[in-house]
Parts: sequence; C-alpha cells; structure tokens
Amino acid sequence: MDGLAPVDGLALVAVAAKAAGYGAALLAMGGALFVLVFRRDADDATLRCARQMAALAAAIGLAVLALRFGIRAARISGLGFTGATDPMMLSFVWSSPLGTAAIWRALGEAAILVILLPGALGRTLPTFGAVAVAISYAQVGHTLGNPRALLAPLLVLHLLAVAFWIGALAPLHRAARSSSGAALLERFGRIAGGVVALLAVGGVGLGWLLSGGISALFGTAYGLGLLLKVGAVAALLGLAALNRWRLVPALRAGQAGAAPALRRSIATEGAIVLLILIATAAITTITTPPANL
Repeated sequence: MDGLAPVDGLALVAVAAKAAGYGAALLAMGGALFVLVFRRDADDATLRCARQMAALAAAIGLAVLALRFGIRAARISGLGFTGATDPMMLSFVWSSPLGTAAIWRALGEAAILVILLPGALGRTLPTFGAVAVAISYAQVGHTLGNPRALLAPLLVLHLLAVAFWIGALAPLHRAARSSSGAALLERFGRIAGGVVALLAVGGVGLGWLLSGGISALFGTAYGLGLLLKVGAVAALLGLAALNRWRLVPALRAGQAGAAPALRRSIATEGAIVLLILIATAAITTITTPPANL
C-alpha cells in the first residue's frame, strides 16, 4: 500500500511508545486546563483528581520521552534494539527535530508537575506548560512539511482542544457519582460545543493539507488510518451528545441508574480515546502523508 513503511517489532514498539507519550501528554495538558477552567465549579475532590492525574501523567510523559530517544536511535541505526544505547545515534537524535521537541515537552511537563502546589502558581505555570507541550508536537513529525506556517498553528490548536476533552474525562467520571456533579457536567457540555468546533477546524485543516485532497484518503495507508481515526472521533462525539442531552439531565433529575449509565458512557469515551491514540501513533510512525509522497 502506498505510503506504508515496513512494520517490524521495533516499529510496533515505537507505535506503542508514541501512543503512551500522546496519552500522557494529553492527560497532563488536559488536567491543567481542567483545573484552570473549572476551579470554581468543581468540588475539592474532583479538582484533586484532576491535579493528581495531570502530575502523574506529566511524570510518565517525561519517562516515555527518554524511552523514545532510545527507540528512535535504534530505528535509524539499523542495528535493531542494540542501537538504542549507541552514543553516536543518540547524539544524532538529539540534534534532530526530536531534540528540539524534547526540550519543549520536557519543560512543559515539568511545569505541569507544579500543579500539585496550591495557589495561583499551581494554576498559572501548568497552563503555560500545557501550551509548551502542544508546541512541542509542532517541532517534529508531518507538520514540518509545507505549508508549515499553517500546519503548526493548526496542530497546536487541535492538541489543546483534544487535551481539554481527554483531560476532563477522569474528573467528570468522578463527578458523575451523584446528582451533585450535574452542574459541573452541564457546564462542561456547554463549553464542549466550542471545543468541538476547534477540533473540527484543526482536524479538518490538518487532514486536508496533509492528505492533499479527499481522493488521497483512499488507497494510501495514511488516508485509511485517518478515516479510521475520523470514525472513532464520530463515535466519541455521539457518546458526548448522549451524555449532554440525555444522561446528564437524567442525573440532575435523580433518575435511578443515571449515575452508573453516565459513568459507563464516560468510560467508553476513554476506551475510544485509546483507540484514537493508537491510530494517531501508527499514522505518524509508519505512514507518509500523500502530500509528501
């Protein structure tokens, strides 16, 4: 298939590590954004959940970042897994765009760790950290192609919107335990409308520029991977609509079974997000955008 790189054990490890890195980064960013936006709406336990999630994800993200350096060195060395510790290959990776991205991401995730501190510092610095992590992804990958001046901002916008959504799932899952969390869930639903618009603008813009047109979505590995991702996102939006228009009102009304049904729906959203992360990691690791073929 056009645009599909050879898939071996090392490539699969690279996809898994990248998906883990994506997940950690998005949860860290999203937790910071959740605390910033909902600090006056959520109860202390829900905010604590978001802070702890963000800090843990940031710490995992830093560890995965170091791991990915070794994996990248192994892939370009041609020596297999033994190339992961080769000093020359590691130096080459550090001098590549991945090194620049690593600096941005490490600084951003380190800043997000501050979220455990009380007060304004624990809100403000993690917010800047979330933006820095988003910017890090514009330093490497398919957005290095043309038109970079448009691709990079679209990616940053897209990632911040995705992070806001994903980072809210765990705190909202906790808030859905009782009807007292309905107000928070309703406010998230109202804000989510704008977030979906940002997701659409960023996602459609990136897909269009990287694929080169609708026809390129069919017959290329990148296009088919993107279609799978779009299908998963559509399912995610369908569940979000169900939550907002049916399950959250049922929770507020105190209907029997509303809380567990809503928590199951949010958990299913999390499972779909995992599929999207794996698809994204595969697309950016073992496929080439049609526009670059």
